[in-house]
Amino acid sequence: MTGKATIHISSAVVSVLPERRDEVLGRLAALPGVEVHQRDASKIVIVMEAPDSGILGSRLAEIACWQGVLSANMVFEQIDDLVEIGD
Repeated sequence: MTGKATIHISSAVVSVLPERRDEVLGRLAALPGVEVHQRDASKIVIVMEAPDSGILGSRLAEIACWQGVLSANMVFEQIDDLVEIGD
């Protein structure tokens, strides 16, 4: 049985120490499937995409362990069929 190919899209808020914000932004930019959508002195809003939610959870757990990160919390997750979004 073959399942449909899906894409998991999640938004998250990463709280950081203000003095480490630029370092964290640089590391986020280097991660595949991660885009920074908003930032201020201590909070960064990201959107992540992956073929399954396990990858998103692992990536968020990794971010939460970085130096200068106080927390990384998923806010929203959506699952779409790749066919539906034209990919």
